[in-house]
Amino acid sequence: MNTLITLITAGITFGTVLMYGTLGEILTEKSGNLNLGVEGIMYMGGAFGLAGAFYYEKAAGASVIGPVAIIIALLCAFLAGCAASAIYSFLTITLRTNQNVTGLALSIFGTGVGQFVGELMRVKEGGYVALSNGLKNAFAASVLPDFLVKIPIIGPILFSHTIFFYMALILAVAMWYYLSQTRSGMYLTAVGESPSTSDAAGINITRYKYLATIIGGGISAIGGMVYIVTTAGCVWNHEGLSGVGWLAVALVIFCVWRPLNAIWGSVIFGSMMIMYLRVAIPFIPTQLYKILPYVVTVIVLVITSMRNSRDKQPPASLGLNYFREER
Repeated sequence: MNTLITLITAGITFGTVLMYGTLGEILTEKSGNLNLGVEGIMYMGGAFGLAGAFYYEKAAGASVIGPVAIIIALLCAFLAGCAASAIYSFLTITLRTNQNVTGLALSIFGTGVGQFVGELMRVKEGGYVALSNGLKNAFAASVLPDFLVKIPIIGPILFSHTIFFYMALILAVAMWYYLSQTRSGMYLTAVGESPSTSDAAGINITRYKYLATIIGGGISAIGGMVYIVTTAGCVWNHEGLSGVGWLAVALVIFCVWRPLNAIWGSVIFGSMMIMYLRVAIPFIPTQLYKILPYVVTVIVLVITSMRNSRDKQPPASLGLNYFREER
């Protein structure tokens, strides 16, 4: 039982990173844009988020305030993701370049920018870039009362996490409400399903695609920052985020483009990714553990395709550029 509780708790910690990446990509894909650059966006979010907190601490010195550092890290990561997604949006929406090729290019570009910023900080500081122990505790601290954490079984699983986990839960619920209960969210869904019909109905296709893609990229970038300040211990690691963005893209398919499914889906994926550390089986290589999420995603994709259920399919125009003159 203790092993299971430890596995689920660790899975939630890693799953929180995936939840941000997945929610951001769900919002993007709901507009019909397929942004495969999530990996690069998360690298940029991790590097710029850590840089914001690091240089704030250097400037503030002994008067550093934990919540302020968290807000600065969130803003820096979000803005970095927005900037990268704005480039993608301009190329694919305005210039109508191929979305798959542009997304792959953004993945390479973003990874390079993130690693450059991280290594530049490291070189300038003459060693490795890390936050002080006091600020690390602020990022890693549980935000709920201790008596909740001490509840047997459910306490460690539900109430022992950082503020980033509960923010992700709120974001998932808010995104579900927006997409399914608001007029603007339904317009966005309509844009992703049939941009020509939406355009004929007077919906501003360009505005919805730009906003969804840019904001979605900002949300995904926060996942990279969360990885650096939680799993990586507030220390820059230029290889730490490798593969995480692609896992988030796979999780979008696993969740069948539903924000609420990202909550439990990210925990499952997170648990599978760290299972080799908690439930090690001697004759099973580590690599087999790490491919489990992708195998499960393929199985889910095959099953949903066989069912031919429209509500479990991707947006109809996903990955296709809209040419108004062909309407």
